[in-house]
Formats: sequence, C-alpha cells, structure tokens
Amino acid sequence: MNTTQPPRPPAGATGNSPTQAVWLVVEREIGSKLRSKTFIISTVILLAIALAGILIGGFASKNPEATTVAVTGETASVVEALPNVEATEVADDAAAEALVRDGTVEAAVLVGDGPNGFTVVALSDAPGDLVAGLSVTPEVQLLEPPTTNPMLRYFIALGFGLVFLMAASTFGGTIAQSVVEEKQTRVVEVLLSAIPARTLLAGKVIGNTILAMAQIIALAAVATVGLIVTGQNEVLSTLGAPIIWFAVFFLFGFVLLAALFAAAASMVSRQEDIGSTTMPITMLVMAPYFLVIVFNDNPLVLTIMSYVPFSAPVGMPMRLFVGEAQWWEPLISLAILLAASVAAIAVGAKIYENSLLRMGGKVKLAEALRP
Repeated sequence: MNTTQPPRPPAGATGNSPTQAVWLVVEREIGSKLRSKTFIISTVILLAIALAGILIGGFASKNPEATTVAVTGETASVVEALPNVEATEVADDAAAEALVRDGTVEAAVLVGDGPNGFTVVALSDAPGDLVAGLSVTPEVQLLEPPTTNPMLRYFIALGFGLVFLMAASTFGGTIAQSVVEEKQTRVVEVLLSAIPARTLLAGKVIGNTILAMAQIIALAAVATVGLIVTGQNEVLSTLGAPIIWFAVFFLFGFVLLAALFAAAASMVSRQEDIGSTTMPITMLVMAPYFLVIVFNDNPLVLTIMSYVPFSAPVGMPMRLFVGEAQWWEPLISLAILLAASVAAIAVGAKIYENSLLRMGGKVKLAEALRP
C-alpha cells in the first residue's frame, strides 16, 4: 500500500485573497533560492569577478607597462621626455642593438637619417607608442569626433550585454526548470487545488524578478565601488543615468521574458524537453548581447535595438551612455516595452493555464493558445 503523502500547497494559501496567494508563492520562490548553496555561491562568485574585472582594468589603465628602450648619449634626452618609457643608456649603437637582440629592451633609439634625425631599431615589431612619440604628425581636425573612447565604449557595451544575458538566462532557466519539476512530481496538481494557475504564474514571475533585480542592484553597487576605488570618477559620472535606466528597462524586460519562459516550460513534462520549447526565447535573450558587441559603434543598429522590446534593456542604456539619445526616447521605448510585457503576460498566462496539467508529450502551441 502506498503511504506517500502528496506535497502540501504553500501554507495558508487556501482561503487567502489573490494578492496574499501571489505573495505566498513569491515567498516560496525566493526562499527556495536563498536556501540553495549553489545560488548563493554562484552569486558571490559573479560579484567577485565583476569587482575584480573593474579593479584590474582600472589600475591597468592608470599604470600601463612602460616600454623599455635603449638609448645613447645623443638620444637620451629626447626619449626620456616621452611618457611611459623606461630608458637604458648605453655607450654606442652596437651596445644598444645587442640589448635589443637579447630581449633586454623592446627597442633602441639611435641617431639616424630620418626626418626627425632618429632611427628606431627593434627585433621584429617596433613599439607603436614609441614610434608615435617620436613621429612628426600633422594637425588633425575631426568633423564628427567620437563622444566616448572607443575602447571604453566597447567595454561598457560588453558589460550591459553580459549582465543582461547572464541574469535573464539564469533566472529564466530557473523558472522553466521549476515549472517542469512541479509537473513531473505532480506538485502542480496540489498547488492548483489551492490557487489559480494565473496566481501561481504571477508568484513565480514576481519572485524571480525580485531575485534578478537584487542581483542587478548588487552588480551596480560593485561597479560603483570599483570605479570609485580606481579613481574613475569621470566614467562613473557618465554611467550613472545609463545604469539607472538599465535597471528600469531590465525590470520590465525580465517580466516579459519570465512569463514566456514559464509558458514555454509548461508545454513539456520532462526536464530534457525544456530546450525544445524555450530555445526561441533563449535566442531572444542572446541576440542583444551579440548585437551590442558587434554594433556598439553603429548608431542605426543601436537605435533599432533601443525600440525593440527584447533588446531595449541593452540598446537604450548604451545610447544614453554615448549621448546619442534624446531625453524623450527612453520614455517612448519604455512605453513600448510595457505594452509588449502586458501582451507577453496575457499570452503566457493562456499557454500556462492550458498546458500546466497536461502530461506526457509536448503540447502543441495551437492547443496551448485555444480559448
């Protein structure tokens, strides 16, 4: 005789108002995550990596490795005046070339017949900063100068894209696994006997959104601390507003994605089948990351990204950082994202309700969307 008792619904769920029932599910979702050592350790590691990356990058940019150069008495005064150069004075040209050949120095600056009277001697490749420092360059006038440093622009794009990708995919995957696990273990049948499917879906989405936002806020705090410690106050001042907008856009963008992840997962009954229904959503999460990395210097692509709901959390903050967006554009983009989120929640809830209690094979989308 089977004496196994079915799992109980969240304590006190029966008889509560819809709002109370939602928050009971929210507490259940958050509590299960916070009790997971894997989640806690992975979050700490993520924050540590983010802080280390900012600190290392900041200190490296302030203390670049000096270029070692051999000089003679005739060239010493010129080379020593160049920034970030470590000069070693030798007796003659032959001694300077010997230091280059044995790898003691990267290059040697000798008296020569060039336009500026010097010759740079290197083994296989001359240091670019040394050559540039000794060269006579013409005056340059840019008609459309870049608003930000290209390297800084790239790393900011990488940061926005990577944070969005990791947070959305991690917590979206968590929701999907939770839905299928509850179907496999029949827990969902007990839960639905106490609360409606839409209440369960709302609790899952809100709970995981709170966790995702907490991680985003923690990353923003770590980035702020790292920039302050490394003295990058100018970068911090330009990043302030974009980071706030990123958090706002991520909040509603994740709600949209979370509803779709839950709906897609409800269409299958086995963990190994999750990928078959969530793959299109995963691709939508990955697309902004690759687009912003490749096209971070393309105003047209960034503009399009900033108005597409799935990529707006990355595209619009990036445009705000480089100063390419007008003050009203984030508001329009956010309105579009809110409308898309409402539509996604409505569609996701319909799929979730129609698929949650169907066991066995994969539920077809047409059947999941039936009235």
